[in-house]
Amino acid sequence: MKIRVGFGFDVHALTEGRDLWLGGIKIPHTTGLLGHSDADVLIHAICDALLGAANLRDIGYHFPDTAGEYKDIDSKILLKDTMALIRKAGYEFGNLDATIAAERPKLNPHVPAMKQCLAEVMNVSEEDISIKASTTEKLGFTGREEGMTAYVTVLISKA
Repeated sequence: MKIRVGFGFDVHALTEGRDLWLGGIKIPHTTGLLGHSDADVLIHAICDALLGAANLRDIGYHFPDTAGEYKDIDSKILLKDTMALIRKAGYEFGNLDATIAAERPKLNPHVPAMKQCLAEVMNVSEEDISIKASTTEKLGFTGREEGMTAYVTVLISKA
């Protein structure tokens, strides 16, 4: 069995007038993330980690923000398509470990719903998805509540 590890990173600015989507769920908040799609920073980092692990380039290559069909798209669709790409290449998902950096809102209460949503979209077990929430102790753009960041590591395997 061949195993591969991938790392994903994404960042989006916070802005008024947008919904906040993280891990495929809508989270009540005064601002949302700015992007061409729904700007789900966690799902975008997961896609990049999966694609990188399978040596399939990155999310921007497969789903460019210059393409009209991805304007305001639900990132769960991108994740489902990413899973199809890695499976077509002969890989299967092992697990993921993610950290979301945000000052507000408090994300820990939403982690179970995010895990459930992601597991359903990816067609994997919730126990193979780890999501952690952290702050940056008021430092940097995240600390000033100008944006959010997500970091993801994944393990995939090929029989």
